[in-house]
Amino acid sequence: MELEISNNFMNKIYTVSELNQSIKFTLESSFDWLEIQGEISNFKSYSSGHWYFTLKDETSQISCVMWRGKNNYVFFTPQDGMKIHIKGKLSVYEVRGNYQIDVSTMKPLGIGDLQIAFEKLKEKLSNEGLFDQKYKKPIPKIPGSIGIVTSKDGAALRDVISTLRRRFPAVELILAHSSVQGSDASIEIAQAIKTLNAYKEVDVIILCRGGGSLEDLWAFNEEITARAIFKSKIPIITGVGHEVDFTIADYVADLRAPTPTAAAEIVAPDINDLIEYIGEFSYNNFEKIENLLIFYTNSIRNILKSYAFGLPESLLKSKSQKLDFTAYRLRQSFHNFFQATKNRFDRSMRVIQQSDPKKNLARGYSIVRQDSKIIKRTREFNLDNETEIEFFDGRIKING
Repeated sequence: MELEISNNFMNKIYTVSELNQSIKFTLESSFDWLEIQGEISNFKSYSSGHWYFTLKDETSQISCVMWRGKNNYVFFTPQDGMKIHIKGKLSVYEVRGNYQIDVSTMKPLGIGDLQIAFEKLKEKLSNEGLFDQKYKKPIPKIPGSIGIVTSKDGAALRDVISTLRRRFPAVELILAHSSVQGSDASIEIAQAIKTLNAYKEVDVIILCRGGGSLEDLWAFNEEITARAIFKSKIPIITGVGHEVDFTIADYVADLRAPTPTAAAEIVAPDINDLIEYIGEFSYNNFEKIENLLIFYTNSIRNILKSYAFGLPESLLKSKSQKLDFTAYRLRQSFHNFFQATKNRFDRSMRVIQQSDPKKNLARGYSIVRQDSKIIKRTREFNLDNETEIEFFDGRIKING
């Protein structure tokens, strides 16, 4: 297509904005809907929900944008290197003077590209250990409550509920609705798993949907779904598609069932089997208890007939007499100990009393002091100092 440029454009002086506006009008009005094939490069998904990427071939490239709302209908997450087929319109971003494709629809160029994306993600998660058996949590044999992550309008939910109610009517069922197809399905599945974990009243989770093509099941091949399953504290069993369908979710889950119905059969015990088991258990245990009662009854009878139980009064008297002797020895030991202690105390008191200076004063002795010190030797006595003499009945002072 050739674009005709009027001479009027050549003679006019434009501002940058005016020129970009003119180019925008010319380009956007000259091209109708475009269908383009190419390889994705520099793919970025912003928090706004919009997608920005470059579409390239061997020799050239063009910028592309796909707005939130339109990309909701894309069933897979685009990745760099994936070949796609898009439909859109040429547009101009005036602020930068760039032209780009405003993408309306996007499809993988072939099933082969989806399979490549599947194998690429499978290898990545396997290398990280998300498929390791050591992380698999056991599925409870008799769950009290079962969480179900699937679409509330899907046939899979009806099959699962029907199976669970038939096999184990007592179990509590908790549905966390999620889309199971479309671009937002993987996000909703991850959020539903997170919600059931936060509820903390769920023993096991069934993640399921009915059969479909590779594109239909792609939400279960997304990385966000896989990581949500791996992070779940509650064991998860998958029942996605048919027996031949394998998804990334199946590899990460704690257990894979070939179909949604099979998942329900694995999770819920058959109530008839339980009733039969309880009956057999009761019968076997009643017989065991009866045999034990007979055994212990005979044992007690044999013990009562033994010599030890034949003379219980004699044994009791012997023990009583031994107790009396022991108590007497204890009393005698305590008496001797206290008497010896009292004697030592009395002797100590007599020594203290005999050492009392008052007793010596009473016998005619006296105490001589000078300068508040007791004079013990004649050489310590000074005739010039004031002297105090203490008698039994008082003290006198003599000036030097």
